[in-house]
Amino acid sequence: MPKYLVETVSVFRMRYVVEAKTASDARDEVTMCVGDDFEEFSQLHVDEMITSTREIDTAEYLRMFDEDNVYLKDWDEDQKLQFVNVIDYDE
Repeated sequence: MPKYLVETVSVFRMRYVVEAKTASDARDEVTMCVGDDFEEFSQLHVDEMITSTREIDTAEYLRMFDEDNVYLKDWDEDQKLQFVNVIDYDE
């Protein structure tokens, strides 16, 4: 069966609680300081939207795997191909 690359964008609602003099200062702090030392209060996954879909062959899959997962580049092809989701049409 052919492989299809389906690209998506995920949307999350993030909440932060900031102690500040004004709401404007709190907004600025979130904009400027979101990072490892800035604590989020909570998050909620809102939606995932498909942005594109196209057929790819195994060679392109492996090339993209190495580009997107540099730290796994030394894996063999069988390990890399475990990330392909296969639809079981007989189920």
